[in-house]
Amino acid sequence: MKTAMKARDKERLSTIRLILAEFKRIEVDERIEVDDARALAVLDKMVKQRRDSAEQYTSAGRDELAATENAEIAVIQQYLPAQLSEEELIAIVDAAIAASDATGMAAMGPVMGQLKPQLQGRADIGAVSQLVKSRLAG
Repeated sequence: MKTAMKARDKERLSTIRLILAEFKRIEVDERIEVDDARALAVLDKMVKQRRDSAEQYTSAGRDELAATENAEIAVIQQYLPAQLSEEELIAIVDAAIAASDATGMAAMGPVMGQLKPQLQGRADIGAVSQLVKSRLAG
């Protein structure tokens, strides 16, 4: 935050303030200390919210607002772990399906329960869900 202040990077500073405000809100509302796992979940949720907003702004022809949302996404993603490649994701999903001895769509819940903590902040959980569905169906 200090680096952004010294560099007079207003966009980065405002995004960092948004992140810290969200952490503080959770700490006050839930009376807990935000740990690393919860921080990843919060940051992942913030990215997802901004992606949805950017899509809506783009479809409404508000490109300047979409650009602001995309800039915030870029800053937030710097605090998330590196995203997994498609091959790495497929390997992790296949390993989880094999480890849980899953067959059929009834095994979707246990497989996703096993994958979600592993992939939080490293992959889009919606895309992972689609991948698991296709692997279990096929």
